[in-house]
Amino acid sequence: MKIKNLFSLMIAMLPLVMVGCKESGNNGNGGNKAAAVAKTKKASRKTVLTPSSSGIPYEILVVADGEDYYNGAYDALKEVLESDVPGLPQAEPSFRISKVSSNDFHRTLRYCRNILFVNIDPIYSQGKIKFSRDVYASPQMVMTIQAQDAKQFAKFVTDNGESIIDFFTKAEMNREIELLKKKHSLFISQKVDSLFDCEVWIPQELNKTKTAKNFFWAATNKGEKDMNFVIYSYPYRDVNTFTKEYFFAKRDSVMKRYIPGPKKDQYMTTAHQFVTVKDSEVRGEYAQIARGLWEMENYDMGGPFVSISRVDEKNQMVIVAEAFVYAPGDDKRNLMRRMEAALYTLTLPEEKEVEKFSYGIEEITIVPE
Repeated sequence: MKIKNLFSLMIAMLPLVMVGCKESGNNGNGGNKAAAVAKTKKASRKTVLTPSSSGIPYEILVVADGEDYYNGAYDALKEVLESDVPGLPQAEPSFRISKVSSNDFHRTLRYCRNILFVNIDPIYSQGKIKFSRDVYASPQMVMTIQAQDAKQFAKFVTDNGESIIDFFTKAEMNREIELLKKKHSLFISQKVDSLFDCEVWIPQELNKTKTAKNFFWAATNKGEKDMNFVIYSYPYRDVNTFTKEYFFAKRDSVMKRYIPGPKKDQYMTTAHQFVTVKDSEVRGEYAQIARGLWEMENYDMGGPFVSISRVDEKNQMVIVAEAFVYAPGDDKRNLMRRMEAALYTLTLPEEKEVEKFSYGIEEITIVPE
């Protein structure tokens, strides 16, 4: 029997419902060592006359002089920007790169959503990064990396590679969050509110849902490139609730119970050896972020997932919001990043009471240590 999508695996255990739908950042003093993080503070340059940006998500236009393509500077930048996205079953680059010389950077190329200038000049004493938003179009991020020579440039980019990737990734996720703010599934938002006293913005394409006690699942159920959203909760006990071992045990228990396969001994589980679990922050509060691979026990099926676990202080519960994708044979980077952006819109009960609440992810720039 050929299984086309994950919902087709479901045993009728639960009711199934169809639903309708900076200017430059600070650079400070010091060497070109690994970066620290600072918030973006200056507003966008966007006006009513600002044209809309062009290009596809996770694409960056690199602007550099011809010699920079041969002296090692561009190669170092390319190695960073095309490094593999963590947590995917197959290698996929973090970004797609297009390149153009500074002399040819004009007209419609200025409207690209992400632009990175390579600026190598002897007048600079150290590597620096600056960025501006909405310079030529909106939404748009423009980054400039400065260095004295190609060798210094390459070292600076390599040392700060993770932060450069994080910068553009978060910019793209915030664009997705802005789209979700305008258009998301009201049904899912209302369902999550009633079950968990939380708010969340999930794409409208996720139009099949399943509900159980302290558990909710929504999926696209298209048969290809399927996106899934899961949220569940359990009591918060102490700091040991957020160990890696506890996460695996809790996730495997929940998924085994609520996401079964076509036969009795088949169910979703976690590929422990391919998962990273890290302590992090969301909106200034502790969060545990896990990303890696899921698989179906005793069945040839799997894919990537990312989950964010946070404490609902008001009700003393752990709220776990997860996205996973089933897209055999297809690229998964953009699907996963789109769904991960949706996870960051989750608003806990105590956060709902804040009058002016920011749903976006804190954008970053790089400042030397």
